[in-house]
Amino acid sequence: MTEINVIVDGKQETGAVQDRTLLVHWLRDSLDKRGPKIGCDTGNCGACTVRWDGQLVKSCMVLAVQADGGTVETAASLSEEDGSLNRLQQCFKDHHALQCGYCTSGMLMTATDFLCSGEPVTEEATRRALKGNVCRCTGYHNIVRAIRAAAEETP
Repeated sequence: MTEINVIVDGKQETGAVQDRTLLVHWLRDSLDKRGPKIGCDTGNCGACTVRWDGQLVKSCMVLAVQADGGTVETAASLSEEDGSLNRLQQCFKDHHALQCGYCTSGMLMTATDFLCSGEPVTEEATRRALKGNVCRCTGYHNIVRAIRAAAEETP
């Protein structure tokens, strides 16, 4: 077992993990963070997407010990301080950009990263940004619409 210290969603977290424990499993099983989903364990679906030290990663492809000393942000970090939805989350709700919700946290993390990139939020660029995330329910149309609406409505 290895002792790790990670700032997760703004809070210092410490835990003993086996060296083979994936970050997604530590977040979910030890910290009860339910945003990152376990979808494929191969990095293909994007349901486990988080920000690790400012970079988007699929947490099923990162060992928890690799995050030691770093910062991890899950979809829980996106809400406003009072717990209300942020602009992007509200747009996902308003534009029906979710159905079963399994991919939603990964989509939100990817969309947040994309919106912060400074790249123009065209339909083509938005779809390109989402290419590492799989949604089996929505057909992506409403997800793209929600992201573009968030970009237009953000001051």
